[in-house]
Amino acid sequence: MRRDPDATKSAMAVEPRPNEGERRLRADAQRNHDRILAAADAVLAVEGLSAPIDEVALRAGVGVGTVYRHFPTRETLYEAVVVARIERLIADALARATAVDAGDAFFGFLSSMVEQGAQNVALVDALSRAGYDVKAANAHVKARLVGALAELLARAQGAGAVRTDVTTEDVVGLMAASCIMTDREGGTAAARRRLEIIFDGLRPPS
Repeated sequence: MRRDPDATKSAMAVEPRPNEGERRLRADAQRNHDRILAAADAVLAVEGLSAPIDEVALRAGVGVGTVYRHFPTRETLYEAVVVARIERLIADALARATAVDAGDAFFGFLSSMVEQGAQNVALVDALSRAGYDVKAANAHVKARLVGALAELLARAQGAGAVRTDVTTEDVVGLMAASCIMTDREGGTAAARRRLEIIFDGLRPPS
């Protein structure tokens, strides 16, 4: 039996569209998702991996069941927190990429990267000790962060604010070490002084 091609096209063209109620449900679900992430970020900053899911749910204003519908396990929730933090760093780097002063944009981003990255060190290490490979799971978002950093570096070098022999890999290694030290010591004067020493080493000789 032959099919009418026009009828087939018409059937394919008529696709169900979400009604207003479905769109509202999706919007509500996204708001819950965002609230849970923000709550988990805040709770983890204070209590670390021992933070109870009940506390996250309470701070987010949702039920525990809602938390688990969005994040089936504690590990997936904490991984999402790490990803959200890296996404904020990427957004910061992209915003700085159009700054007039490329040198200030680059060094300002590195300062922000160390401050925020130090918060991730303990979380990633704790998850790794628990057998969860966060680094592998988030390789794609980290690659985007490195790409954004590379753009800031290239602009700063073009403006004469950073030595031309410095590579993106150099900067990533230096920032990773700084994040580890800052996590261990907190935002101490010594940690800030070491960061300034690193910055002096990145700048062209005067």
